[in-house]
Amino acid sequence: MSIRSRYHHGDLRSALLKRAEATLREVGADGLSLRQLARDIGVSHAAPSRHFRDKQALLDELAASGFERLGQCFAEATTEGPVTDRLYGMARAYLRFAVENPELLALMFARKNLSSTPAMAEAVQQAFTVPVALIAEGQAAGEIVAGDPKRLGITAIAALQGVATLVGSDFTPDYDADQLLRDMVRYLTDGLRPRP
Repeated sequence: MSIRSRYHHGDLRSALLKRAEATLREVGADGLSLRQLARDIGVSHAAPSRHFRDKQALLDELAASGFERLGQCFAEATTEGPVTDRLYGMARAYLRFAVENPELLALMFARKNLSSTPAMAEAVQQAFTVPVALIAEGQAAGEIVAGDPKRLGITAIAALQGVATLVGSDFTPDYDADQLLRDMVRYLTDGLRPRP
């Protein structure tokens, strides 16, 4: 069934976003074109402008939806148990998201997108609410050093992003990705434990 025959009038915004994400996977952000998206879903070339003033607005919306989905992955990965186990669960969720959505992740973390709109800033903040809250919980329990939980969270995300980049690029074929994550969480939490 073609994309044209699946499009339903009245749901243009979500149809454009869905096709845009598929195109992002195929050709990257530079290959995205509002006119081509309109052709792909069978509407006039001017129709996308009703929802997105330009290509950047579409990219911003894709990135914001990516952060929303990442936040959902973190929330679903959070379980009961020690902070280290829960951090590992979130690390696995992040790696899975990163490996399944490399082009989207690159778009999400492109500097020009991170603070481009209030909606984007809100999506970014919401995405990392669960990891930051977990760090604060670990601090309250005496399992993580004192300090700004958000700043500590950025350090953890940076480490995760590094592992995800290496695994996603197949730079580490001799290593099990799951074990790399376990090592990263262990080294990170060892470094975050308060010293006697």
